[in-house]
Amino acid sequence: MISRRELINAAAVSAIAGSALEARAPVMANTGVPKICLEIGGGSLSAGTLDEAGMRRVKQLGVDYVVMGGPKMPWTDADIKSRMDILKSGGLTLFNMMIGGFPRTLYGQPGRDEEIEKVKESIRAAGRAGLPVIEYNFYAHRAVEGYYEETGRAGAGLTAFDYARVKDLPPLEAEGAHSLDEMWQNVGYFLKAVVPVAEQSNVRLALHPNDPPAPISRGSGQIMGTVEGWKKLVDIVKSPANGITFDCGVTREMGQNPVEVARYFGERDCINHIHYRNVRVRTPYEQYTEVFIDEGQINVFAVMRELIRLKYSRTLYPEHPRALDYDRERAGFKPYYPGGGGYTGFAYNVGYAKAMLQAATSVS
Repeated sequence: MISRRELINAAAVSAIAGSALEARAPVMANTGVPKICLEIGGGSLSAGTLDEAGMRRVKQLGVDYVVMGGPKMPWTDADIKSRMDILKSGGLTLFNMMIGGFPRTLYGQPGRDEEIEKVKESIRAAGRAGLPVIEYNFYAHRAVEGYYEETGRAGAGLTAFDYARVKDLPPLEAEGAHSLDEMWQNVGYFLKAVVPVAEQSNVRLALHPNDPPAPISRGSGQIMGTVEGWKKLVDIVKSPANGITFDCGVTREMGQNPVEVARYFGERDCINHIHYRNVRVRTPYEQYTEVFIDEGQINVFAVMRELIRLKYSRTLYPEHPRALDYDRERAGFKPYYPGGGGYTGFAYNVGYAKAMLQAATSVS
């Protein structure tokens, strides 16, 4: 026979358990949390290729969402659906594809209207296929010549940048030199044409910031090289379809506070994708080192907590893995950036990001 004391104790335990579940329920039910993703099918820095083994490598890390480069424009419904179906067979969801291949639009040259029509056609195809986000760049030139490798803990590779290596480089013949005003005119022309189509197609656009955020890149201005530039960009056509890729690493490279910047754009519903990484900055815009996600100047936990507060629910990419010996020992390993890593570096980044997400949701 159960005593009165045992009944009271059992009721107390049940109440505590019920309260804990009730307290947890909003977190478990809340869909307003970032979707950790990885790149797939995109070269040496990719976590995998678009085959069964590559998809397993992503899925084994507890990642359910992927980003990838898109096909040549114009995109078609069939091509996008084919990619989505292949990924679905591996338990993965395609959330974001990168679009490119519009140099005349970038430089304001004759023929840009034809390019823009291909972009619009691609956006419509993405909408019909159910692809939520299209990412793109708008560099006149990307100052990758300023990258070099530094040695990190226990000999791991880090990616460093020094503007002095690139500031006196001349414009490339294929690109030319373009003023900041000219680049703003070009991107404004582009956005006014494509954002209405994105809205109609239920697709969000995410412009990646200039990375590295060098003041001048081979003679050309950098429209996305300052936070003020990011703000100006989203104001050209005010719409959730006209957003940015919020990169907390680039934000710190420019000497800005990633939490405050995330708050500004998140409260305006302008963050359509996120790059989540850490850096150590010596001189904003000009000298910095990309480091392990746990050792830089960014409080990445505070960033994650802010994203939870904002109920941000699109993808978060823990990118730019550091170069570890295990990756470097693999046959065929060839990083895109000096000091860049591969799959084991991604595994570390994903684990850390998932821990930050779990901790942030438990205290939010």
